[in-house]
Amino acid sequence: MLEILENLILLGRKRKENPVKGSYTNKLLENKIFAKEKIVEEINELIEAIEKDENKIHETADVFYHLIMYLEANNVKIEEVMAELEKRKK
Repeated sequence: MLEILENLILLGRKRKENPVKGSYTNKLLENKIFAKEKIVEEINELIEAIEKDENKIHETADVFYHLIMYLEANNVKIEEVMAELEKRKK
């Protein structure tokens, strides 16, 4: 199950190294302002979906995808985030 998230992370890294012309993923990775706007938009859509109890899964998937690409665009490595979460365990 988590392999899907890992594949998204690897996709972002691969596209940073080898951009694909016209790729939406590359647009997010190359334009940090656009990526920020999209993550804010997607989070707001998720909140609305949860409040209305509609499209929650779809909107959550959008948030995961856009968040992963936003983090990759800004060189925030998920491995470092996981290490931080591990430190917080009590």
